[in-house]
Amino acid sequence: MTPTNVAPPVAEREPKTTAIHGIELTDDYSWLREKGSPAVTAYLEAENAYTAAAMSGTEELQKTLYDEILSHIKEDDVSVPYRDGEWEYLSRTEKGRQYARYCRRPVGKPEAEEVFLDVNLLAEGQPFMQVGMLSVSPDGRLLAYTTDNTGFRQYTLAVKNLETGEMLAETAERVGSVVWAPDSETLFYTTEDEQTKRQDRVFRKVLGAEPVEVFHEEDERFNLGVGRTRDREYLLLEAGSHTTSETWVLEAGAPTASFRLLAERVDDEEYDVDHRNGFFFIRTNHEAEQFRLMRTPVMETGREHWVEVLAEQKDAPLEGVDLFRDFFVASYREGGLPVLRVFGLGDEGLPGESNDIRFPDPAYEADGDVNRDFAAAKYRYSYQSLVRPGSVFEYDVATRESTLLKQQEVPGGFDASQYTSERLWFKAKDGTQVPVSLVYRVDKFRKDGTSPLYVYGYGSYGYALPLGFGASRLAMLDRGVVVAYAHIRGGGELGDPWHDGGKMMAKRNTFMDFIEATDFLLREGYGDPERVAIEGGSAGGLLMGAVVNMRPDLFRVVLSHVPFVDVMNTMLDASLPLTVAEYEEWGNPNEAAAFEYMLSYSPYENLHAAAYPAMLVKTSLNDSQVMYWEPAKYVAKLRTLKTNDAPLLLHINMDAGHGGASGRYDYLKEIAFDDAFVLRELGVEA
Repeated sequence: MTPTNVAPPVAEREPKTTAIHGIELTDDYSWLREKGSPAVTAYLEAENAYTAAAMSGTEELQKTLYDEILSHIKEDDVSVPYRDGEWEYLSRTEKGRQYARYCRRPVGKPEAEEVFLDVNLLAEGQPFMQVGMLSVSPDGRLLAYTTDNTGFRQYTLAVKNLETGEMLAETAERVGSVVWAPDSETLFYTTEDEQTKRQDRVFRKVLGAEPVEVFHEEDERFNLGVGRTRDREYLLLEAGSHTTSETWVLEAGAPTASFRLLAERVDDEEYDVDHRNGFFFIRTNHEAEQFRLMRTPVMETGREHWVEVLAEQKDAPLEGVDLFRDFFVASYREGGLPVLRVFGLGDEGLPGESNDIRFPDPAYEADGDVNRDFAAAKYRYSYQSLVRPGSVFEYDVATRESTLLKQQEVPGGFDASQYTSERLWFKAKDGTQVPVSLVYRVDKFRKDGTSPLYVYGYGSYGYALPLGFGASRLAMLDRGVVVAYAHIRGGGELGDPWHDGGKMMAKRNTFMDFIEATDFLLREGYGDPERVAIEGGSAGGLLMGAVVNMRPDLFRVVLSHVPFVDVMNTMLDASLPLTVAEYEEWGNPNEAAAFEYMLSYSPYENLHAAAYPAMLVKTSLNDSQVMYWEPAKYVAKLRTLKTNDAPLLLHINMDAGHGGASGRYDYLKEIAFDDAFVLRELGVEA
């Protein structure tokens, strides 16, 4: 039974009513938006106390899970060093320390290693600490970095002299991206608008002088970022919305000159840029839905001058290009899984023979690693899978052979042969083929419909679910839980068409795909219909809210992190961070058709009297992406409607943001807490 030590909140204030398109939206819990008010603080603290009481009796299980997870993590560890200029850079984690220490050493002199930034020291006295950007000046003398000590993703810039350890007076607030000019005296950075939290201004800062604003983006759909080409010949100023992008370029050796536009923005067209030997190489969806590679001379950059280098592949989206002096690597997805294709470059700068780097597992993640050397003859990439720990390889372009540099050690008796993964496809009711990835422990699984089943989903922003190794996942697998990842529409596994098939006026496909994925797995014998757990966070929390409204009978337990569940009230409030930019993902509710469609699935408005599954809803007070009041309001309203006694818990981290706790040990405790709830409700505590 659900504990009754805390009564659900009562709407003692006048409800907020919004009238639009002839419909009135009534919000009984709008008062929870008053962050910091005594009433709201008391309510959130009461919810935490209620959750603690409901979880009473799981303390031993939580500790057992935490100890298990920690046993599979190498606490004293070091990353693979990478070269940048005359230095090799690496990071270290040490037993008992919450955060990493960033180190470097002169090339060939490992004995001369030095710590140039210890995040543990930055975190002293802080409940939260996160480093955003780290950028060492080209001469290796100065470090520019940004930190957030609240979780609100509001970063402060600092500059440190790495030779003396002195902190310079240079600082700035609300900083996003950072890049140095080659003179090591000029810094470019972006800052965010205080209200909308979008990066909208670019500043040039010469050390010792006042910053000068060099660019302002007025369109509220667009965010700015600064960077540079791999050959360091050009600085880049990139403006991007969810569907459109634009790049401005500046010769790196002339930092006081003005950025010039490479190609003007065109709605629903995206492109990104690198440079080699007098040509810009451009990955774009201009007249190519799944993207292609173009190039153009540096002084003739309009679209009319672009010449195709790699044609579009309709069945394999081109996700990225790593460009070097003598070769480039194109990252494709085939069947939703990554392929790295290496092309030689001849004297004319056109692609020669190619070779694919392919991978052994049926479900995996692969991508380029740190590759700072434009003249490199080897390409560093990372690979991991649902059953294989993270590894870093180096591919020799000449010999076409890969060398393993490091595979992440998994202590605690991990044996990869005990686990297996699968990649399945099912046909949705509209005929679309949808992929699902699975992992389970071989000796704990029988395909007879008796296993507890855990299904994870997201399905938004064109984001492809990563299929990497998770030491924390072993605690579930070792208890016989089958873990599944549903690659539903709205994600990016199959390129822009896959994203388009689950956004805007097609968003309901995302929810139906997830429900049908779960039904498919149950029909095929991968899970027990009475023991199905599901999880999603942020936009995946919207997914959780939508599917339990549609099919509350299908799921036994729901874990919902920072869920975007108050869709209508948020998207109708243009003063909130991110809202206007989000119109390109969800639709603009000020338009009648979009309003009606969004209202049809918005979790908060569609709560109804039903026997809902057990739910643990988690949020953070300082979340800047999904405000804490969305899940708080959602839980308060659901308490008045649910018809059964399954637990409905809300937990608020009062010292964190969208990603939860920042310290690695604190984060593992959060995972153990979540797992304890799920396992208890599934009846698999042992």
